[in-house]
Amino acid sequence: MNVMRYNGYQARIEYDPRDNIFVGHVLGVADGISFHGETVEALTADFHAAIDHYLEDCRKTGRTPEKPASGKLMLRIRPEVHAAVGIAAAASGKSINQWVDEALAQASQRCLAA
Repeated sequence: MNVMRYNGYQARIEYDPRDNIFVGHVLGVADGISFHGETVEALTADFHAAIDHYLEDCRKTGRTPEKPASGKLMLRIRPEVHAAVGIAAAASGKSINQWVDEALAQASQRCLAA
């Protein structure tokens, strides 16, 4: 996946062959922020402008800007997976939260690098 980052926000980038442009969609924000550009430079500038506009609009309207994540993640997993995670965390001298944080960070980085 092609990802751009700016000011704490990330966007997925795709190429639209029909219009011959790059299109970006900000991830993890329900407000639906998108942008586009014919070149990487134009795409980057429009991404920055879209985020800056979003933040300014939130400031003007008194809304708190959404962030892609709060830092809290509730999961429902099979009991046997939960037990295995607990054992793996304990074996590595970490809490389940620490162990899962590291495991998810590694997995997400592999995904974003692909």
